[in-house]
Amino acid sequence: MNFRVLLLAGAAPFALAAFGASTSAFAEETVPATTGSTTTGPADVQESSVGTGANDSGTIVVTARRRAETAQDVPLAISVVGGEHIDSTGSFNVGRLQQLTPTLQFYSSNPRNTAVNIRGLGVPFGLTNDGIEQGVGIYIDDVYNARVASATFDFLDVKQIEVLRGPQGTLYGKNTTAGAINITTNQPTFDFEGKAEVSVGNLNYVQAKAAVSGPITDTLAARLAVSSTSRRGTIYNVTSNQWIQSQDNLGLRGQLLFKPSEALSITLAGDYSEQDAVCCGSVYVRTGTTQRSASRQFAALAAAQGYSVPSTNPFDRLSDLDSTLQAGNKIGGASIKVKWDVGPGTLTSVTAWRFWDWQPQNDRDFTGLPIVSKSQNPSQQDQYTQELRYNYSGDRFDFVVGAFGFYQRIDTQGTEAHGSASTKWNLAPTNALYNSNVLNGLTALNTQYLKNTSVALYGQGSWKVTPEFTIQPGLRLNYDKKDGFYQRRVFNAAGTEILIDGTTNAVKTAQLAIFTPQEISPQFSDWNFSYDFTASYKAAPGVLVYATYAKTFKSGGINQNGVPTDTSNNPILAAATVKPESVQHYEAGIKTEFWDRRAIFNLSAFRTDIKDYQANVNNGQFGVLRGYLANAEAVRSQGIEADFSVRPSDRFNAYVNGAYTDATYRKFVDAPTPPELSGGSSSSATVSCVNNPNLGVAGTAVSPASCDISGQRLPGVSKWSFSFGFEANAPVNFLSREGQVYFGYDGSYRSDFSSNPTPSIYTNIDGYSLSNFRAGFRTESGFDIYGWVRNAFDQNYFEQLFVGPGNTGLIAGLPGDPRTWGFTVRSSF
Repeated sequence: MNFRVLLLAGAAPFALAAFGASTSAFAEETVPATTGSTTTGPADVQESSVGTGANDSGTIVVTARRRAETAQDVPLAISVVGGEHIDSTGSFNVGRLQQLTPTLQFYSSNPRNTAVNIRGLGVPFGLTNDGIEQGVGIYIDDVYNARVASATFDFLDVKQIEVLRGPQGTLYGKNTTAGAINITTNQPTFDFEGKAEVSVGNLNYVQAKAAVSGPITDTLAARLAVSSTSRRGTIYNVTSNQWIQSQDNLGLRGQLLFKPSEALSITLAGDYSEQDAVCCGSVYVRTGTTQRSASRQFAALAAAQGYSVPSTNPFDRLSDLDSTLQAGNKIGGASIKVKWDVGPGTLTSVTAWRFWDWQPQNDRDFTGLPIVSKSQNPSQQDQYTQELRYNYSGDRFDFVVGAFGFYQRIDTQGTEAHGSASTKWNLAPTNALYNSNVLNGLTALNTQYLKNTSVALYGQGSWKVTPEFTIQPGLRLNYDKKDGFYQRRVFNAAGTEILIDGTTNAVKTAQLAIFTPQEISPQFSDWNFSYDFTASYKAAPGVLVYATYAKTFKSGGINQNGVPTDTSNNPILAAATVKPESVQHYEAGIKTEFWDRRAIFNLSAFRTDIKDYQANVNNGQFGVLRGYLANAEAVRSQGIEADFSVRPSDRFNAYVNGAYTDATYRKFVDAPTPPELSGGSSSSATVSCVNNPNLGVAGTAVSPASCDISGQRLPGVSKWSFSFGFEANAPVNFLSREGQVYFGYDGSYRSDFSSNPTPSIYTNIDGYSLSNFRAGFRTESGFDIYGWVRNAFDQNYFEQLFVGPGNTGLIAGLPGDPRTWGFTVRSSF
């Protein structure tokens, strides 16, 4: 925290100094007058508008196809958010970015258990499993970030973010069946420049950012950026007497650019980010009836131990978790990027190393009782990537060909232990051991590692058959190999190891029902061939229509958290591996610019069919198996997206983006049972869980082995989602300075969605709308001071709901942020 104080102290005078220096500069440069012409009119002073790509120059350059081109010329559904828009709206990580891009979904109960999806697809909803790939690739300056935990960090000195919607497997690889997030940071410059900003707000919010760039020699330039964010938590823990769900982020990035000639540039970059928040917890939301007997439901279990929750209103934001909470998270790495003009094209090499260090502590029972006294799975990752590609652009032909190599090693050391309340919580009163402490001190030590190797060759071409009509084929050949190891050893309170050795007694039976020893060494390897074909046609000036077909895949995986066991507690090895997803994607769209480029309207329709979809299956018990992967037979996501932005004058701009997404299981006949059908005596039956009259009813006390949820919606997906906003400004003279006073609004809406892999009436989250406002004064030279308020109407909503373990009917949740407000001072020179 001392470093953060120094950063804040340094950034404030830096900003004020730049403000002072801006006076004379602004006297020479004023805001251009609106002329309505095609060269100096409103389109040429546009600010970044979400979903269209419009920016200060009227067009925005993107690298979605691994080459520089304007967003409106790319036959692809793409949302582009400029760095200034990110800063002004407070969208400093992917979680907040989703409020600006309707088809992006972000869920995070902690950095490791984070999901980033597009159009409802990406990674299975639920506990993270290291043995699978993500379906939304995250790229920062051409470097792939394999761990989705990187999405929880603050954006650092970002120039722009491209959200590429739909499969990007040809150019971005097997990890992009749903899309990609392509982040570009500001690069070193040979002109000296700097910027700084400081924000303060309620909840003890303090954020400081600074960046400086300039030449060292005629051929060497450097850039250094730093960011720090801290904020008090939003949930009060009455047990530890502290606020939890806080923010405590620090980020550093340094870059050196060596440019001996116009034909050659070499960029060395390094970054380091850490989080040390008091996180991550939950609040009591409700209880629902399960198929357990009345004495084994949550209310009866809590009463038997004299326990009551601190509040039955989740938006009192009170928790009583009794285990230590920690979410220590460190991510960083280094890269070398070489660009060399060779022959008629450009050769690019990107070599990178990334690391991730995760140090968590959790409360897995979601209560203030010492049921699970310890739950932590610290892990460490090293990742190495090498990409080599050659780009050529001509009058009629463009192409890019390349090769990509990836190696990843993850090591995890887990500890789970039960406490003094576990025995009475998990054993029936009729059990002779009910009044003992047979489960107190029961401990499982989990050791696992993953070795993940991947290599690929790829290419994509573009042929202008006529000046208006272009075809674009692409292909990729990929090889994957995964080697895993998982071991769980179980010990009683005396430290004696509990083994599956054929002997049994009542104590051992009770203990093995909580933690079962297991050791597996799953392996997977496979070749895959993917391809796509896009045809586009410029129907008129400013009008582009396109259609795409893509056949791609997501690599098969291995279960790194253990697998189900048979009646003899032996691992079912057939469940150790998961089949690859086979993806077929169809899309058609139109991109338009009109009204002298003052307005942009883009429309796309899509359908993605996935065979052997990798679904997350959650287990209701505390520690036998927290969750594993299985293949759902078929999934489909289809819908329509529209993006619109308009700037009738320099004084006003607005945008509206919307999406309808119908993402469903087309066939999933052996899904896990929802909480309302769980907890009863086991049955070998599979029942339909679609409009089942027993949902939510204490019925026969018999639970089906699995559910047929064919036709049900995928978790986390709202059918309707929108983002919308505007900004108006007027010229003023303030403090003897010419500038603009402005007022901006950004809103978002999403309809209801499920927060459980199998839909449940207990875990459906109602739709909600959020409104954010800002107002301030800025000058052309880069000084900006404004006030802001997020969730202005203090909307109560949930980001996620969680099914408590043990089939007791407990539902816990993570409330979204309440209303927050503050002020920001920013300056650049």
